[in-house]
Amino acid sequence: MRKSGPPKGLIAYLVLELLEEKPRYGYEILKEIREISGGHWEPSYGSVYPILYKFEEKGWTERVEREDEPDRKYFELTEAGYEELDDRRERSADKAKEFADVILGFFHVYAAFATDERFEIPAVEGKWRFDEPFSAWIAELVVRHHEWYFDGEFERIPDSLEEFYERHGIDDE
Repeated sequence: MRKSGPPKGLIAYLVLELLEEKPRYGYEILKEIREISGGHWEPSYGSVYPILYKFEEKGWTERVEREDEPDRKYFELTEAGYEELDDRRERSADKAKEFADVILGFFHVYAAFATDERFEIPAVEGKWRFDEPFSAWIAELVVRHHEWYFDGEFERIPDSLEEFYERHGIDDE
């Protein structure tokens, strides 16, 4: 179970990946992360810029001066930065369960707002609502994204969680 927000280190990892492609400045990184998320998430300036400065202090990035944009602070990876990226790629392999917990956790909260009597969130005409049709639309979007990224039709998985873990050799401890 996650305590809060996206998995620790996610933004830093994304920054390194994006800097591997080409030198970038902070706002460009924010826009790219927003695009990667399909427009659903954008980290704050207050999270990206400190990461860039920390990476610079650690020697993982260095600033690049550009004559065409002298006022922008571009950063590029150093050799040490490429090594750090390789390390983080390996560590990121262990974060899949954390990502799933974030996705499912937020969906459960959304559904709770629609179904739990403790919450009395009114439906506002012409806006998104916490109800069954909108919950179904979220599930539909997840399926559509799955089909898009994995290039195939989604098939329901009849396994229980325990059966799924066993079939894929997952140790749930």
